[in-house]
Amino acid sequence: MVTAPDRAGAIPEPQAWKALAALCIGLFVTLLDQSLIAVSLPRIREDLDASINQVVWVSAIYLLTFAVPLLITGRLGDRFGQRNVYLVGMAIFTAAALACAFAPTIEWLIALRAIQGLGGSLINPQPLSIIHRIFAHHRRGAATGVWSAVASSAGLFGPVIGGVLVGTVGWRWVFFVYVPLGAISLFMVARYVPKLPTGTSRIDLLSGLVSLIAVTGVVFSLQQGPEVGWSWWLWVVLGVGVLAFLLFIRLQKYAADRGSAALVPLELFNYRNFSLGVFAVATLGFTVYSINLPIMLYLQNAQGMSSQLAGLMLVPMGVISVIMAPVVGRITDRVPPGRISKIGFTAMAAAMLLFGILMHLNVAPGWLLISILLLGFANSMCWAPNSTISMRDLPPHLVGAGSGVYNTARQVGAVLGAAAIGAVMQMGEGAIGFHSAMGNALLLPVLFLVAGFVAVSRYRSTVENA
Repeated sequence: MVTAPDRAGAIPEPQAWKALAALCIGLFVTLLDQSLIAVSLPRIREDLDASINQVVWVSAIYLLTFAVPLLITGRLGDRFGQRNVYLVGMAIFTAAALACAFAPTIEWLIALRAIQGLGGSLINPQPLSIIHRIFAHHRRGAATGVWSAVASSAGLFGPVIGGVLVGTVGWRWVFFVYVPLGAISLFMVARYVPKLPTGTSRIDLLSGLVSLIAVTGVVFSLQQGPEVGWSWWLWVVLGVGVLAFLLFIRLQKYAADRGSAALVPLELFNYRNFSLGVFAVATLGFTVYSINLPIMLYLQNAQGMSSQLAGLMLVPMGVISVIMAPVVGRITDRVPPGRISKIGFTAMAAAMLLFGILMHLNVAPGWLLISILLLGFANSMCWAPNSTISMRDLPPHLVGAGSGVYNTARQVGAVLGAAAIGAVMQMGEGAIGFHSAMGNALLLPVLFLVAGFVAVSRYRSTVENA
């Protein structure tokens, strides 16, 4: 039985934890996809007689339709209720996954993956918004710790799960596995997540259109730049995206004069910790979502490990993150903002430095377990505190928009990281040797993590204007 929220938004804690468990299932499957599908691409190419470019788009189109609408889908939660938007998104995601499993051609698969990404985009901002409305202020760190454990572990377990499924029952089962998980999440969310008050009038359609152009221009150009060699037309697309972004900011500033509610209220950035946290999560996205590729290439190509064994090498990282993140989340509720985050960012930068040094030395794979364990520790110390501190002081009417901005920053950071690290790998491979090129790729995120460290060092204990 769903209990209505009290005036402050919080619900009885036992029900809140059940609601969080239901939401985390959906969060896990949408983020799992980004690493799970990559393992199946070679088999998909073989079975559907696809070109390399076509199989790249099986993954790329999902990331594009997932990332581009996040500013809008976060605000949709405010307008129509986070629970309702989540249920619609999960229904779309699950139905599209089932259809993908029966896709007869590569063209059909790409089209269905676009729909699946849209469903994921509807789902993704809602859990963080709901957490900060159904949990009491002093319990949000603990809840966000669980959310963070799920979010950070999804990408780490994807290669392992995908490798087992593809190697035993075939690539179509990669999509079939989403169906029972989606059905369970739909049932549990409908049962345990309360209907929360909505706080937004109609959404500004003009701002929505401009935001789609802005995010599409930036994400598409960064995502496809390494693939097409940064052709001149791609720079035009990037320029259009940047100009649209500037126009979007102006539209938000004068939304009230046009009689509309801002899609991203600039009031959000009056909250110091939110502004700093959005920047910090972009540096985390840059690092965490892009480092699997150079690590996997080093283990398989430089050290001759099988793909299954290389995937298993990352399991300790995920296990440590899952175990520690909820604990770290609870501690976040009790210590000054930034204290844990600074430890986490320092540990993550140290892990990247160690990865780079060990790969330059072309050491045996076992030595990398030191970096892998340190990175698992760092993950747990970064994600949960950053999410908690960024979001917990936002008023209810800004939570949905804030979640959309926060998730968009993470995804754009991830796309930028993938493009930048891919470029470093390609430039270095022929000049300095394969193992050194992979090492250099893992040194690049250190610069961004230093910037993230500076941001989290400026967190404050009280709500302040930026």
